[in-house]
Amino acid sequence: MTEIERPKLTMPEGHNKLLLHSCCAPCSGEVMEALTASGIDYTIFFYNPNIHPEKEYLIRKEENIRFAEKHNVPFVDADYDTDNWFERAKGMEDEPERGIRCTMCFDMRFERTALYAYENGFNVISSSLGISRWKNMKQINECGHRAASRYPDMHYWDYNWRKGGGSQRMIEISKRERFYQQEYCGCVYSLRDTNRWRMSNGRDRIKIGVKYYGDED
Repeated sequence: MTEIERPKLTMPEGHNKLLLHSCCAPCSGEVMEALTASGIDYTIFFYNPNIHPEKEYLIRKEENIRFAEKHNVPFVDADYDTDNWFERAKGMEDEPERGIRCTMCFDMRFERTALYAYENGFNVISSSLGISRWKNMKQINECGHRAASRYPDMHYWDYNWRKGGGSQRMIEISKRERFYQQEYCGCVYSLRDTNRWRMSNGRDRIKIGVKYYGDED
């Protein structure tokens, strides 16, 4: 296997210690390998109370732990406080993907990430969320900057992980590692709407825990 050539990454304000919010192994795989290749000291922060059902949540988390252990990267397993998430989502149940419910969800996860960073000596936070082409990068970055602004000398690193072939490497790494291939964003409303779309297009409902990258090869 040829070694992947990536540009050397430089963090904001000359810092070299990063708290990386991760949503799942497929999205964070390329980000993690790029950070490691640049010699950046980083820790994974897994806080995703939006993911439903719990079976899906545990699959995504355990894969992320496995990949972090493979690279000897510290992994912080934060709360699965779903009641808090559902309380904040009240009134937004029928909002479309990328709408205000997603903003709420990003805000909630970044707020907890920034708090942990502040309490544990990290001056920079970032997230793997933005590497997915299904996400609105501007929406994600605005939430990240908003969370970081709550604390003095805290920075949100809005690096575009998609550029320079990042999105393609994300898929390649996912196939190489045979990561679980989730078929919806994560929350119960995303699952509901994805299943509605699938059924209207003659497809079966999503089956949790059965599809993995590379299975189609």
